[in-house]
Amino acid sequence: MPNENSYEVALQKSNAIREGLAKTPEKFTMLTGDRPTGRLHLGHYFGTLKGRVELQNMGAKTNVLIADYQVITDRDTTEHIQDNVYNMVMDYLACGIDPDKTMIYAHSAVPAANQLMLPFLSLVSEAELARNPTVKAEMEASGHELTGLLLTYPVHQACDILFCKGNVVPVGRDQLPHIELTRTIARRFNNRYGKVFPEVEALLSETPLLPGLDGRKMSKSYGNAINISMTAEETAKRIKKSQTDSERMITFDPENRPGVSGLLSTAAICTGRSEVEIAEEIGMGGSGQLKKYVTEAVNEYFAPIRERRQRYENDLDYVKDVLHEGNRRASEIAEQTLAEVRDAMGMVY
Repeated sequence: MPNENSYEVALQKSNAIREGLAKTPEKFTMLTGDRPTGRLHLGHYFGTLKGRVELQNMGAKTNVLIADYQVITDRDTTEHIQDNVYNMVMDYLACGIDPDKTMIYAHSAVPAANQLMLPFLSLVSEAELARNPTVKAEMEASGHELTGLLLTYPVHQACDILFCKGNVVPVGRDQLPHIELTRTIARRFNNRYGKVFPEVEALLSETPLLPGLDGRKMSKSYGNAINISMTAEETAKRIKKSQTDSERMITFDPENRPGVSGLLSTAAICTGRSEVEIAEEIGMGGSGQLKKYVTEAVNEYFAPIRERRQRYENDLDYVKDVLHEGNRRASEIAEQTLAEVRDAMGMVY
């Protein structure tokens, strides 16, 4: 019998969710989100944003969280956070997230959701928190000491998912431990106090991870990402500056030619063609020809998104309204769930 928490079982369940979504999307409540630590890039778009829009348009209940409190899990400053949050909302709207169908809200604006943290913390042991591989990886990546907030990050995520009775969370394979812990917390609460929370499952992303322009992980800190908010000119400049190699013949070889292959992957995902096909077409055209092709592919794909984004950039009041309305709705839902939790725990006085 395979372990319930194995990748194989998660994949089977994820495939079953996809089938369920196609038939009865209204049975699914999805929560996902981002930390506002900078601009969203192509990796975010193809990795999660596009999928969120698809779920929203299928008719699932979709909720998108701007995890502003999570910024301080591994950073000592909240400088630029307001600007990052507003830009994130602009990106969401430009990419097709519709505030009439999807609730967009910020962590810090929904105190009742964060209040679930206290009962939830009583349901997990210190050892379970310390074992979480994602927390360890994030601590190493940031080079920051382990703060109490980073250690309890998965519990905070459980609050985010469960306050709106989320039952499906789109994640990559590396995030599965967080979903496991959320499921454990929900089960323990239900067993101890009576059923309040649903079973949560992971909807595994079908999109392979898009590498950065240099073949490494796409990251703001590496300067190898193309942001959704960049202009066509800025995109061209970023691609032009990307590192390739001295070999003229263009081939797709991620292992030995990370720079060339990173560019090919970007072109492939924007055009719907395969990396090998594009490489063969460019052939002896060299990196100059490749960069020209990639620039055109990205700019063509993102032209309508960037055009919409420009409208939101010029209408900050609307962006703020979207967030205020999302915060209001989220607070209403959180208060309702917290009332159920108090009731289950016998804490209504």
